[in-house]
Amino acid sequence: MTGALIVIDMQNDFCPGGALAVAGGDEIVDGINARMADFSAVILAQDWHPAGHSSFASSHPGAQAMDVTDMPYGPQILWPDHCVQGSVGAQFHSKLKTNRVDLILRKGTNPAIDSYSAFFENDHQTPTGLDGYLRTRGMTALTMVGLALDFCVNFSAVDAARLGYTVQVETSLCRGINAAGSMDAALSGMRAAGVTLI
Repeated sequence: MTGALIVIDMQNDFCPGGALAVAGGDEIVDGINARMADFSAVILAQDWHPAGHSSFASSHPGAQAMDVTDMPYGPQILWPDHCVQGSVGAQFHSKLKTNRVDLILRKGTNPAIDSYSAFFENDHQTPTGLDGYLRTRGMTALTMVGLALDFCVNFSAVDAARLGYTVQVETSLCRGINAAGSMDAALSGMRAAGVTLI
């Protein structure tokens, strides 16, 4: 057992039937569960938005989901309301094994800023605390799986590589949204950042 498995946003709202469903999102749960035993630590990232979050299209009169707006920290895609704190949609998929988990990291809790990455909010400056946790545990090698490959997995992997971790993404245990070419851009960006795609 070596390194940490970072499981990104395996939540009901990102699975089929959810508010921001990723096609096939539920198909990877068993594979993720099987991989947990191979790592020294397992960390779950969990989208955890307050109601009325600024990244929700419903918070912007006249806006539609998938519109892009300018926020103080840069362009922001507006999403359907999803993963609202305490909701069924914010819960982990019922088949995801949580008894093997060392840490649950909640992100997107600040109503004024979204957080795709498990390491930083979308201003790319405000830390979530995951880096400090991993460093105090002596973890330097990270494997990432989960949802969605082209957004939260991508941002987490690139941030981790920039922080000096050895990072691999198991693409077979991820699924993506692929909005306006986001999948190709994400894969290219991860490779350019030094992330290994397997």
